[in-house]
Amino acid sequence: MPLYVDPRGLTTRRLLGGDVTFSIDFDFIDHRLVVRNDRGALESFALFDGLSVSDFYHQISDALHRGGIDVAINARPFGLPITTPFIRDHEHSSYQREYVESFWRALAWVDSVFGDFSSWFGGKSSPVHLFWHSFDLAVTRFSGRRAFPPADADPVTREAYSAELISFGFWPGDPTTEDAAFYSYTHPEPDGLRDHPLHPESAYWRERTNDSLAILPYDAVRRSSHPRPCSWVSSKAPIALEQVPRDGMRPSLPPLSVRAHAGSKSYISEDDSHARGCLEASDRASLGLEPNPPTGPIPAA
Repeated sequence: MPLYVDPRGLTTRRLLGGDVTFSIDFDFIDHRLVVRNDRGALESFALFDGLSVSDFYHQISDALHRGGIDVAINARPFGLPITTPFIRDHEHSSYQREYVESFWRALAWVDSVFGDFSSWFGGKSSPVHLFWHSFDLAVTRFSGRRAFPPADADPVTREAYSAELISFGFWPGDPTTEDAAFYSYTHPEPDGLRDHPLHPESAYWRERTNDSLAILPYDAVRRSSHPRPCSWVSSKAPIALEQVPRDGMRPSLPPLSVRAHAGSKSYISEDDSHARGCLEASDRASLGLEPNPPTGPIPAA
């Protein structure tokens, strides 16, 4: 179950537990965990530095119970080297408000960019959602054709990679990528994909065991004079090779761009008609599209 960016933080959106409809929200303005249901009940508790995983698990279980919500929780980490069950994890208890708020505001800006990017595509696409185990905000496009996941994949991964896809995301980094960055990868990866150049110059390929990641550092976008329009649209190398057919899916490098509006001047490269138009500075100003990218520190993963 992923999370979604909302005006105050992150939310599960509408869930169903038995005959009760409810949501769980991380409020990063008041720094509380909030549980609401369709019977009018509201339960919450404070998020603070020193709240351990075990204490959090006990408090959210109690809040769900008081709200009449009966759900089964797999109370173990997923996709992490940590294996301690939540109920016994007293070690991890860090919560730093300034970094939480900074990361959430970055997510909110990126969420709007990915929303614009998704609107260009007429095929099947995932929502823009946050995977809590890796803290990456992602959106995925699907061709509608089946694919073969890695033979040794766990059940979740087998389902995730059972179809042809191109995924785009943003995350605060990991042990191999120390800074926040945008990324994109293709499954299955076409031969020769990583040989294509990326744009802008700060973008680069990173090889993985089974595929490649196209990486664009978040700081390069944040420091750009025009971070939203044309930040990562390649006129030379779309994310999958032109000669590889993808019925219903025309990929382009990750999104940081705006849609061209009626009456604005747009530019589409002769060798990449799929790159969306970039607006002139005067057009952006007249349309009120001058971006306000988030600033301040983004926490390392």
